[in-house]
Amino acid sequence: MFIDIHAHAWRRPDLLPARFFRFASPEQLLPKYEQIGIERACVQPLVGPEVYLPQANEDILEMAERWPERFIPFCNIDPRVLSNSVDAPLGDLLRFYKDMGCRGLGEFMPNLPFLDPLVRNVFKHCQDVGLPLCFDISDRVGGNYGLQDDPGLPQLEKTLQHFPKLNILCHGPAFWAEIGQLETPNDRASYPKYPIKEEGVVPKMMRRYGNMLGDLSAGSGYNALNRDRAHGVRFLNEFQDKLYFGTDICSPEQGAPMAGLLIEFRDSGKISKETFNKIARENAIRLLGL
Repeated sequence: MFIDIHAHAWRRPDLLPARFFRFASPEQLLPKYEQIGIERACVQPLVGPEVYLPQANEDILEMAERWPERFIPFCNIDPRVLSNSVDAPLGDLLRFYKDMGCRGLGEFMPNLPFLDPLVRNVFKHCQDVGLPLCFDISDRVGGNYGLQDDPGLPQLEKTLQHFPKLNILCHGPAFWAEIGQLETPNDRASYPKYPIKEEGVVPKMMRRYGNMLGDLSAGSGYNALNRDRAHGVRFLNEFQDKLYFGTDICSPEQGAPMAGLLIEFRDSGKISKETFNKIARENAIRLLGL
């Protein structure tokens, strides 16, 4: 069975404004997991005020307490909390949540540049406390959510260099689009459909930085492997120790095509059972100390 590195659930989605939000409750998520074959999931709270009403870490901890064999809690913080300062004592907060059972931080998605001092303060304390971090990414600041980076991901690369002991789970369209060379810079804001003629910066950086990990969830992760399946298979085989199955299911109706794609690759012999098992669950067990 799978371990989902990237899940969302809302304790009372019925209380959210329906025209803005459509999330699954834990009770809605668990039957979907039975159908897909997901044993456990890392539930990541959403606190980004650019898009969401902030979700309490305590809601996630409550879900994990109620379903301890199914949900693994992550915590999340906005970099502007506790004084909106570059030296805010965020480590105290992160240690508190780690002691409460949180295994990572995410989904970290303030619409600020990777190299913004407030963002770097979160990275520093996350590294010091020993929590892996999952980000979402954007191609711009304003009118969007997610950490901003430029074509070629130079800010992410500097982050990986400056925080070598911080395990970073990379996620989002502007990241996964760069698995191949872009035809135009604007393609990074979408899901490119054209074949990969030449590898992009993502595989090059994965070879260079041991702390760069791949969160395969959502349409962006699926598109990265499915748009050019021969390249996707090579990518899975080369980076099998650094990739993590995920769904990023938000609404009750949402599917999980990555599960079917990985099973298809395994059953057709394009990836081995050992490679499949690493990506499906074993890498998560090792990273999170499960």
